[in-house]
Amino acid sequence: MNERYSRQELFAPIGQVGQKKIREARIFVLGAGALGSAGAEMLVRAGVGRITIVDRDIIEWTNLHRQQLYTEQDVIDQLPKAIAAEKRLTAINGDVAIAGTVVDVTPQNVLDLMEGHDVVLDATDNIETRLLANDAALKLGIPFFMGACVGSYGLSFPIGVQDNQPCLHCLLETLPSQTLTCDTVGVISPIVVTTAARQVADVLKYITGTSFVPKLESADLWTGDRASIEVKSMKKAACPSCSENAVYPFLTSRESMKTAVLCGRETVQLSWPESRKFELLPFAESIRGTVSKLIHNPHLVACEYNGHRIVLFRDGRMLVHGTKDIVTAKKIAAGLLG
Repeated sequence: MNERYSRQELFAPIGQVGQKKIREARIFVLGAGALGSAGAEMLVRAGVGRITIVDRDIIEWTNLHRQQLYTEQDVIDQLPKAIAAEKRLTAINGDVAIAGTVVDVTPQNVLDLMEGHDVVLDATDNIETRLLANDAALKLGIPFFMGACVGSYGLSFPIGVQDNQPCLHCLLETLPSQTLTCDTVGVISPIVVTTAARQVADVLKYITGTSFVPKLESADLWTGDRASIEVKSMKKAACPSCSENAVYPFLTSRESMKTAVLCGRETVQLSWPESRKFELLPFAESIRGTVSKLIHNPHLVACEYNGHRIVLFRDGRMLVHGTKDIVTAKKIAAGLLG
Protein backbone atom coordinates (compact mmCIF):
# COMPACT_ATOMS: atom_id res chain seq x y z
CA MET A 1 0.00 0.00 0.00
CA ASN A 2 1.38 3.43 -0.99
CA GLU A 3 1.44 5.45 2.22
CA ARG A 4 0.40 8.58 0.35
CA TYR A 5 -2.92 7.04 -0.70
CA SER A 6 -3.34 4.68 2.26
CA ARG A 7 -6.47 6.32 3.63
CA GLN A 8 -8.04 6.38 0.17
CA GLU A 9 -7.17 2.72 -0.38
CA LEU A 10 -8.76 1.83 2.97
CA PHE A 11 -12.04 3.10 1.56
CA ALA A 12 -13.55 -0.23 0.50
CA PRO A 13 -15.14 0.84 -2.83
CA ILE A 14 -11.69 1.96 -4.05
CA GLY A 15 -9.10 -0.27 -2.39
CA GLN A 16 -5.73 -1.05 -3.96
CA VAL A 17 -7.30 -2.26 -7.20
CA GLY A 18 -9.26 0.96 -7.58
CA GLN A 19 -6.21 3.05 -6.73
CA LYS A 20 -4.30 1.37 -9.55
CA LYS A 21 -7.10 2.31 -11.94
CA ILE A 22 -7.01 5.90 -10.68
CA ARG A 23 -3.27 5.96 -11.28
CA GLU A 24 -3.82 4.91 -14.90
CA ALA A 25 -6.52 7.52 -15.61
CA ARG A 26 -6.02 10.38 -18.08
CA ILE A 27 -8.20 13.39 -17.30
CA PHE A 28 -9.04 16.39 -19.49
CA VAL A 29 -10.10 19.43 -17.46
CA LEU A 30 -11.91 22.01 -19.57
CA GLY A 31 -11.49 25.31 -17.74
CA ALA A 32 -9.18 26.28 -14.88
CA GLY A 33 -11.48 28.68 -13.05
CA ALA A 34 -13.49 27.90 -9.94
CA LEU A 35 -14.77 24.40 -10.75
CA GLY A 36 -11.68 23.46 -12.73
CA SER A 37 -9.18 24.43 -10.05
CA ALA A 38 -11.19 22.70 -7.31
CA GLY A 39 -11.82 19.55 -9.34
CA ALA A 40 -8.27 19.32 -10.66
CA GLU A 41 -6.83 19.62 -7.16
CA MET A 42 -9.04 16.81 -5.86
CA LEU A 43 -8.04 14.56 -8.75
CA VAL A 44 -4.33 15.33 -8.41
CA ARG A 45 -4.46 14.59 -4.67
CA ALA A 46 -6.33 11.35 -5.49
CA GLY A 47 -3.35 10.28 -7.63
CA VAL A 48 -4.60 10.21 -11.22
CA GLY A 49 -1.94 9.47 -13.81
CA ARG A 50 -2.24 12.45 -16.10
CA ILE A 51 -4.21 15.69 -16.21
CA THR A 52 -4.48 18.14 -19.10
CA ILE A 53 -5.84 21.56 -18.11
CA VAL A 54 -7.06 23.89 -20.85
CA ASP A 55 -8.05 27.52 -20.25
CA ARG A 56 -7.88 30.75 -22.26
CA ASP A 57 -7.88 33.26 -19.39
CA ILE A 58 -5.53 34.98 -16.96
CA ILE A 59 -5.96 35.23 -13.17
CA GLU A 60 -7.73 38.36 -11.88
CA TRP A 61 -8.44 39.75 -8.42
CA THR A 62 -12.12 38.84 -8.75
CA ASN A 63 -11.13 35.15 -9.04
CA LEU A 64 -9.35 34.77 -5.73
CA HIS A 65 -12.33 34.33 -3.40
CA ARG A 66 -13.35 31.08 -5.09
CA GLN A 67 -10.53 29.81 -7.32
CA GLN A 68 -8.51 28.04 -4.71
CA LEU A 69 -5.28 27.24 -6.57
CA TYR A 70 -4.29 30.86 -7.12
CA THR A 71 -2.55 33.58 -5.11
CA GLU A 72 -2.22 37.35 -5.09
CA GLN A 73 1.20 37.00 -6.70
CA ASP A 74 -0.37 35.14 -9.62
CA VAL A 75 -2.58 38.17 -10.24
CA ILE A 76 0.35 40.57 -9.99
CA ASP A 77 2.32 38.41 -12.44
CA GLN A 78 -0.70 38.20 -14.80
CA LEU A 79 -0.27 34.45 -15.09
CA PRO A 80 -2.59 32.40 -17.31
CA LYS A 81 -4.76 30.12 -15.22
CA ALA A 82 -3.63 26.97 -16.98
CA ILE A 83 0.04 27.73 -16.31
CA ALA A 84 -0.48 28.71 -12.67
CA ALA A 85 -2.62 25.60 -12.14
CA GLU A 86 0.06 23.36 -13.62
CA LYS A 87 2.70 24.89 -11.36
CA ARG A 88 0.60 24.65 -8.20
CA LEU A 89 -0.69 21.14 -8.86
CA THR A 90 2.80 19.85 -9.65
CA ALA A 91 3.89 21.15 -6.24
CA ILE A 92 0.98 19.27 -4.64
CA ASN A 93 1.73 15.92 -6.29
CA GLY A 94 4.86 15.53 -8.38
CA ASP A 95 3.90 11.97 -9.37
CA VAL A 96 1.08 13.21 -11.60
CA ALA A 97 1.84 14.29 -15.17
CA ILE A 98 0.24 17.72 -15.46
CA ALA A 99 0.07 19.86 -18.60
CA GLY A 100 -1.46 23.33 -18.69
CA THR A 101 -2.43 24.65 -22.12
CA VAL A 102 -3.40 28.28 -22.78
CA VAL A 103 -5.83 28.13 -25.68
CA ASP A 104 -9.39 29.04 -26.62
CA VAL A 105 -11.34 25.84 -27.27
CA THR A 106 -13.05 25.96 -30.68
CA PRO A 107 -14.73 23.55 -33.11
CA GLN A 108 -11.42 23.48 -34.99
CA ASN A 109 -9.25 22.26 -32.10
CA VAL A 110 -11.49 20.58 -29.52
CA LEU A 111 -11.24 17.03 -30.89
CA ASP A 112 -7.44 17.13 -31.03
CA LEU A 113 -7.27 18.55 -27.50
CA MET A 114 -9.60 15.91 -25.99
CA GLU A 115 -8.41 12.83 -27.85
CA GLY A 116 -6.39 10.36 -25.80
CA HIS A 117 -8.13 11.06 -22.48
CA ASP A 118 -10.42 8.79 -20.47
CA VAL A 119 -12.63 11.47 -18.88
CA VAL A 120 -13.61 15.08 -19.58
CA LEU A 121 -14.27 17.24 -16.51
CA ASP A 122 -16.45 20.19 -17.51
CA ALA A 123 -15.47 23.44 -15.82
CA THR A 124 -16.21 25.91 -18.57
CA ASP A 125 -17.95 29.23 -17.94
CA ASN A 126 -20.35 29.43 -20.88
CA ILE A 127 -23.00 27.28 -22.52
CA GLU A 128 -21.53 27.49 -26.05
CA THR A 129 -18.26 25.86 -25.02
CA ARG A 130 -20.13 23.35 -22.84
CA LEU A 131 -22.29 22.25 -25.79
CA LEU A 132 -19.22 22.09 -28.00
CA ALA A 133 -17.47 19.89 -25.44
CA ASN A 134 -20.59 17.72 -25.11
CA ASP A 135 -20.53 17.02 -28.85
CA ALA A 136 -16.79 16.42 -28.95
CA ALA A 137 -16.85 14.01 -26.01
CA LEU A 138 -19.78 12.10 -27.50
CA LYS A 139 -18.06 11.83 -30.86
CA LEU A 140 -14.85 10.57 -29.24
CA GLY A 141 -16.72 8.24 -26.89
CA ILE A 142 -15.32 9.90 -23.75
CA PRO A 143 -17.55 10.40 -20.69
CA PHE A 144 -18.29 14.07 -20.02
CA PHE A 145 -18.85 15.11 -16.40
CA MET A 146 -20.86 18.31 -16.65
CA GLY A 147 -20.85 20.89 -13.88
CA ALA A 148 -21.97 24.50 -13.46
CA CYS A 149 -22.63 26.91 -10.63
CA VAL A 150 -23.75 30.49 -10.12
CA GLY A 151 -24.85 32.39 -7.03
CA SER A 152 -25.39 29.70 -4.41
CA TYR A 153 -26.76 27.15 -6.90
CA GLY A 154 -24.86 24.34 -8.61
CA LEU A 155 -25.64 21.29 -10.70
CA SER A 156 -23.74 18.33 -12.07
CA PHE A 157 -24.49 15.43 -14.41
CA PRO A 158 -22.28 12.64 -15.81
CA ILE A 159 -22.87 12.15 -19.53
CA GLY A 160 -21.87 9.10 -21.55
CA VAL A 161 -21.28 6.72 -18.64
CA GLN A 162 -24.22 4.45 -19.57
CA ASP A 163 -26.05 3.51 -22.74
CA ASN A 164 -29.23 5.32 -23.68
CA GLN A 165 -28.87 8.26 -21.30
CA PRO A 166 -29.53 11.87 -22.33
CA CYS A 167 -26.75 14.29 -23.19
CA LEU A 168 -26.51 17.99 -22.43
CA HIS A 169 -28.23 18.84 -25.72
CA CYS A 170 -31.20 16.67 -24.74
CA LEU A 171 -31.52 18.44 -21.38
CA LEU A 172 -30.92 21.99 -22.58
CA GLU A 173 -34.54 23.09 -22.48
CA THR A 174 -35.08 21.72 -18.96
CA LEU A 175 -32.01 23.25 -17.31
CA PRO A 176 -32.20 26.52 -15.33
CA SER A 177 -31.71 29.88 -17.05
CA GLN A 178 -28.48 30.13 -19.02
CA THR A 179 -28.40 33.94 -18.81
CA LEU A 180 -27.27 34.14 -15.18
CA THR A 181 -23.50 34.35 -14.74
CA CYS A 182 -21.00 34.90 -11.93
CA ASP A 183 -20.43 38.39 -13.35
CA THR A 184 -24.10 39.32 -13.12
CA VAL A 185 -25.35 37.64 -9.93
CA GLY A 186 -22.11 36.58 -8.26
CA VAL A 187 -21.09 33.25 -6.76
CA ILE A 188 -20.03 31.94 -3.36
CA SER A 189 -17.15 29.52 -2.91
CA PRO A 190 -19.04 26.80 -0.95
CA ILE A 191 -21.21 25.96 -3.98
CA VAL A 192 -18.08 25.71 -6.13
CA VAL A 193 -16.48 23.15 -3.81
CA THR A 194 -19.77 21.25 -3.42
CA THR A 195 -20.35 21.01 -7.17
CA ALA A 196 -16.75 20.07 -7.93
CA ALA A 197 -16.87 17.40 -5.20
CA ARG A 198 -19.94 15.81 -6.82
CA GLN A 199 -18.26 15.83 -10.21
CA VAL A 200 -15.06 14.28 -8.89
CA ALA A 201 -16.93 11.65 -6.85
CA ASP A 202 -18.69 10.52 -10.04
CA VAL A 203 -15.37 10.55 -11.93
CA LEU A 204 -13.78 8.32 -9.28
CA LYS A 205 -16.76 5.95 -9.39
CA TYR A 206 -16.42 5.70 -13.16
CA ILE A 207 -12.64 5.25 -13.14
CA THR A 208 -12.73 2.52 -10.50
CA GLY A 209 -15.56 0.64 -12.22
CA THR A 210 -18.12 1.26 -9.49
CA SER A 211 -21.68 0.80 -10.74
CA PHE A 212 -23.86 3.87 -10.27
CA VAL A 213 -26.97 5.49 -11.70
CA PRO A 214 -26.11 8.83 -13.33
CA LYS A 215 -28.33 11.56 -11.90
CA LEU A 216 -28.77 15.26 -12.40
CA GLU A 217 -27.73 16.61 -9.00
CA SER A 218 -28.50 20.17 -7.93
CA ALA A 219 -28.22 22.16 -4.73
CA ASP A 220 -28.76 25.68 -3.49
CA LEU A 221 -26.60 26.07 -0.39
CA TRP A 222 -28.26 29.35 0.61
CA THR A 223 -31.85 28.09 0.62
CA GLY A 224 -31.02 24.48 1.45
CA ASP A 225 -32.92 23.16 -1.57
CA ARG A 226 -31.53 19.99 -3.14
CA ALA A 227 -32.61 17.64 -5.90
CA SER A 228 -31.40 14.36 -7.34
CA ILE A 229 -33.18 13.40 -10.54
CA GLU A 230 -32.96 10.35 -12.80
CA VAL A 231 -33.27 11.85 -16.27
CA LYS A 232 -33.04 8.78 -18.50
CA SER A 233 -36.56 9.40 -19.75
CA MET A 234 -35.47 12.83 -21.04
CA LYS A 235 -33.27 11.36 -23.76
CA LYS A 236 -34.44 12.59 -27.15
CA ALA A 237 -34.62 9.90 -29.80
CA ALA A 238 -33.76 12.40 -32.54
CA CYS A 239 -31.13 14.37 -30.62
CA PRO A 240 -28.58 15.62 -33.18
CA SER A 241 -25.79 15.16 -30.64
CA CYS A 242 -26.36 11.68 -29.18
CA SER A 243 -28.85 9.74 -31.31
CA GLU A 244 -27.92 6.91 -33.66
CA ASN A 245 -27.85 9.47 -36.48
CA ALA A 246 -25.87 12.09 -34.54
CA VAL A 247 -24.34 14.89 -36.60
CA TYR A 248 -22.69 16.72 -33.66
CA PRO A 249 -23.99 20.15 -34.68
CA PHE A 250 -21.84 22.19 -32.30
CA LEU A 251 -18.72 20.84 -33.99
CA THR A 252 -19.85 22.44 -37.24
CA SER A 253 -19.68 26.09 -38.20
CA ARG A 254 -23.46 26.20 -38.56
CA GLU A 255 -24.06 25.70 -34.83
CA SER A 256 -20.91 27.33 -33.45
CA MET A 257 -20.40 30.98 -32.59
CA LYS A 258 -19.00 33.06 -35.46
CA THR A 259 -16.56 35.89 -34.87
CA ALA A 260 -15.38 38.81 -36.98
CA VAL A 261 -13.26 41.90 -36.43
CA LEU A 262 -15.12 44.72 -38.16
CA CYS A 263 -13.05 46.54 -40.74
CA GLY A 264 -11.80 49.96 -39.72
CA ARG A 265 -13.29 49.75 -36.21
CA GLU A 266 -12.09 48.53 -32.83
CA THR A 267 -15.10 46.25 -32.70
CA VAL A 268 -15.60 42.50 -32.62
CA GLN A 269 -18.89 40.97 -33.78
CA LEU A 270 -19.99 37.71 -32.20
CA SER A 271 -22.83 35.83 -33.89
CA TRP A 272 -24.70 32.91 -32.35
CA PRO A 273 -26.60 30.22 -34.30
CA GLU A 274 -30.36 30.36 -34.64
CA SER A 275 -30.72 27.68 -31.98
CA ARG A 276 -29.45 30.15 -29.35
CA LYS A 277 -32.40 32.48 -28.83
CA PHE A 278 -32.14 35.73 -26.87
CA GLU A 279 -35.03 37.28 -25.00
CA LEU A 280 -33.93 40.89 -24.76
CA LEU A 281 -36.04 42.11 -21.83
CA PRO A 282 -35.09 39.27 -19.42
CA PHE A 283 -31.48 39.69 -20.44
CA ALA A 284 -31.60 43.44 -19.77
CA GLU A 285 -33.10 42.85 -16.33
CA SER A 286 -30.49 40.20 -15.48
CA ILE A 287 -27.57 42.59 -16.10
CA ARG A 288 -29.13 45.79 -14.73
CA GLY A 289 -27.06 45.82 -11.54
CA THR A 290 -23.84 44.85 -13.31
CA VAL A 291 -23.57 47.26 -16.24
CA SER A 292 -23.90 51.01 -16.78
CA LYS A 293 -25.71 53.15 -19.36
CA LEU A 294 -28.21 50.37 -20.02
CA ILE A 295 -30.61 50.87 -22.91
CA HIS A 296 -33.07 48.32 -24.23
CA ASN A 297 -35.83 48.37 -26.83
CA PRO A 298 -37.57 45.72 -28.96
CA HIS A 299 -34.52 45.51 -31.23
CA LEU A 300 -31.45 45.52 -28.99
CA VAL A 301 -29.86 45.85 -25.57
CA ALA A 302 -26.92 48.25 -25.22
CA CYS A 303 -24.73 48.92 -22.20
CA GLU A 304 -21.23 49.61 -20.97
CA TYR A 305 -19.38 46.76 -19.25
CA ASN A 306 -15.75 46.45 -18.17
CA GLY A 307 -14.77 49.47 -20.23
CA HIS A 308 -16.48 48.31 -23.42
CA ARG A 309 -19.66 49.33 -25.18
CA ILE A 310 -21.82 46.26 -25.78
CA VAL A 311 -24.76 45.91 -28.14
CA LEU A 312 -26.81 42.69 -28.30
CA PHE A 313 -29.28 42.41 -31.16
CA ARG A 314 -32.40 40.27 -31.26
CA ASP A 315 -31.03 38.22 -34.16
CA GLY A 316 -28.22 36.83 -32.01
CA ARG A 317 -25.40 39.25 -32.80
CA MET A 318 -23.28 41.06 -30.23
CA LEU A 319 -20.94 43.96 -30.93
CA VAL A 320 -18.10 44.45 -28.47
CA HIS A 321 -16.65 47.92 -29.01
CA GLY A 322 -13.18 48.92 -27.87
CA THR A 323 -11.23 45.80 -28.82
CA LYS A 324 -9.98 43.91 -31.84
CA ASP A 325 -9.15 40.83 -29.78
CA ILE A 326 -11.60 37.98 -30.29
CA VAL A 327 -10.64 36.19 -27.06
CA THR A 328 -11.32 39.38 -25.07
CA ALA A 329 -14.70 39.79 -26.77
CA LYS A 330 -15.68 36.18 -26.06
CA LYS A 331 -14.69 36.58 -22.42
CA ILE A 332 -16.91 39.66 -22.13
CA ALA A 333 -19.80 37.81 -23.76
CA ALA A 334 -19.37 34.87 -21.38
CA GLY A 335 -19.47 37.25 -18.41
CA LEU A 336 -22.81 38.65 -19.50
CA LEU A 337 -24.52 35.70 -21.18
CA GLY A 338 -23.01 32.60 -19.59
